[in-house]
Amino acid sequence: MPQAVSLRRSSDGPWRGAHVCNLAAAQKLVEDSGMTSLRRSPEKIRLPVGFSFSAVAAGIKVSGRPDLALVEVWGRVPLRQAQGRLSPVQAERSSATAGGATAAALFTKNRVVAAPVEVGRSSLLATGGRVRAVVVNSGNANCATGRAGIQACERVCREAGKLFGVPAAEIFPSSTGIIGVRLPAEKIRAKLPELIAARSASRHGVLAFAHAIMTTDTRAKIASARFRMNSKDVTVLGIAKGAGMIHPQLATMLVYLFTDVDASSRELQPLLREACDQSLNCMSIDGDTSTNDTVLLLASGASRARAKDVRVRKKFSAALTAVCQSLAEQIVSDGEGVQHVIRLFVEQARDREEALLVARTIAHSMLVKTAWAGADPNWGRILAAVGRCGAPIDPSRVQIFIGGQKVCRNGVACPFNERQAHRHLAQPVCDIRVQLRRGQHSVRFLTTDLTAEYVRINADYST
Repeated sequence: MPQAVSLRRSSDGPWRGAHVCNLAAAQKLVEDSGMTSLRRSPEKIRLPVGFSFSAVAAGIKVSGRPDLALVEVWGRVPLRQAQGRLSPVQAERSSATAGGATAAALFTKNRVVAAPVEVGRSSLLATGGRVRAVVVNSGNANCATGRAGIQACERVCREAGKLFGVPAAEIFPSSTGIIGVRLPAEKIRAKLPELIAARSASRHGVLAFAHAIMTTDTRAKIASARFRMNSKDVTVLGIAKGAGMIHPQLATMLVYLFTDVDASSRELQPLLREACDQSLNCMSIDGDTSTNDTVLLLASGASRARAKDVRVRKKFSAALTAVCQSLAEQIVSDGEGVQHVIRLFVEQARDREEALLVARTIAHSMLVKTAWAGADPNWGRILAAVGRCGAPIDPSRVQIFIGGQKVCRNGVACPFNERQAHRHLAQPVCDIRVQLRRGQHSVRFLTTDLTAEYVRINADYST
């Protein structure tokens, strides 16, 4: 049996000094990491050129913690440099024209859609994928708030646009938190000047942004990668939040990806979709799909390495996928009440869609997840989930492995060491392998157990 992929966790991991060359190389970096423990802290933070970050407390969260975050894209000519060379009027005009990024995005598939998702999607269409700044609030989802929620979101964008000297459509909004509560737009608008004044292109700014967008998360989720092409460094930085309502239709997450590659929105969109299909859409914590899911990719173009170049595009695709994979691992390992992360491998499927169908059915089974919580090697529950997935699978050909042990052969029990299987499932990271013996396709899917702590967190979330 080949070794399963290990989760990454520290700055001493595979990204330290790594140069990502292609998708296969990105995966090999993960496979060669040799680490088996869960990630508890952000990887080394590499900053792409052209972005500034900040966060403040606007009084949305009852706790008083920071709950309003900003990313400004100043592009190829930083405002601070322009101001040193030009008159104030010229600097303002230069910053307005030079700033901004090309953008690509993916949104929730839930038919109940939060106001910022509606506004952000419309704005990207209106600008042709141009974004000057991102404003994110946590503690309030601004969902199921009717027309008033849309208007509140639009007021925030107009005010931020006015302060940056750009149209409101170039301000991208995001919200996360409780559904059905009116967004306190006036609190946000009142804090925008302070938020803008605090921005910085620094590790401190990135960490401030990452912590401000958290809700039930216990830690910030950050990943980055860098490669060199024709004497130009290209960087990809990812920041995410998400711990519950995680299901592979983007999951309850906000994911922001920043890069200094030079690419159009049309070039970015398929690269983003491909990266998400291999990472953020291959995980599940609780099977719920959020109303606010957003994955936003912004490219400043400041590196002047053009994605039109096939070599640049190949390396960028690998780096983007690797960052998304790391964020997916961090999200799952920080799942609400999670004690065990399960790396579920579905192999020998007829096609990728079939492999995903089987993986999702297993991952969403309450009986399977509670068995994992108790480190119970109850393979029969896994087999039952495979049988009800809807695909025409022959149970008499199915094989199941827990760790390196085969526990089910041809759909029936086979001798195995139950104590050893229990010890494997008791680890923080566990491997389950299901072979369908129907074809050549496979999928690696991240999921979790279901514990009493998850119930406790979600039983009193709004109270």
